Amino acid sequence: MASLQNSPSVYHTLSPYSLPQVGGAQKNHGMLSFCRRGLSFLVRAEQSSPNSTSLSQVRFGRRELIAVSVIAPWVSMVNQTPPSFAAESKKGFLLVTDKKDGYSFLYPFGWQEVVIEGQDKVFKDVIEPLESISVNVIPTVKQDIRDFGPPQQVAETLIKKVLAPPSQKTKLIEAKEHGADGKIYYTFEFVAQAPNFTRHALSAIAIGNGKFYTLTTGANERRWEKMKDKLQMVIDSFEIFNV
Repeated sequence: MASLQNSPSVYHTLSPYSLPQVGGAQKNHGMLSFCRRGLSFLVRAEQSSPNSTSLSQVRFGRRELIAVSVIAPWVSMVNQTPPSFAAESKKGFLLVTDKKDGYSFLYPFGWQEVVIEGQDKVFKDVIEPLESISVNVIPTVKQDIRDFGPPQQVAETLIKKVLAPPSQKTKLIEAKEHGADGKIYYTFEFVAQAPNFTRHALSAIAIGNGKFYTLTTGANERRWEKMKDKLQMVIDSFEIFNV
């Protein structure tokens, strides 16, 4: 794991904690702009009231506009998704397939895609900022995730060196290996404690196509019991395929 340790660029690329937290919102030409620690992203909110900026008003707009802002893009995405992946869609989830990098996963209905520099794909709940999915893809010369070591060793290294800031106290809960369609995956569960919150997270990692894939999802500890089944569905749905 030496190639993944002590590298600021890798940390910035892989860390789900580089995602901004919703501390405030500003209307900007039909977009909601959220900022934290110098990073920013935009979430579409064209149908929001022109003078609406509070989180309670954003919540109302989001619930009312799900059918318009989410169903329409989903119809288009279904038409572009191979039948083998479309068949794996589940009620309450939408499917993402990246044909260029060779991976797919499900995310909860109603979450929004946001653009974060250094992240391959990010989806999050704009009301609950710690509820998110981040996917990262970096080149590797390794052929198998087991080349890095056993699941617990690899998970502990990633959590401490990559997936959580050094200032946070982390704990690995479980790490395991499974295979599917000739690919080996490591999945693990962990918590990361910051001064003002604790995030409960799940990650899945795999190697294929000369790339190291990391998908991480999670939620605030206070909402873990409510969200854990949905987040586990995200992890279980993650798969890589040859491109």
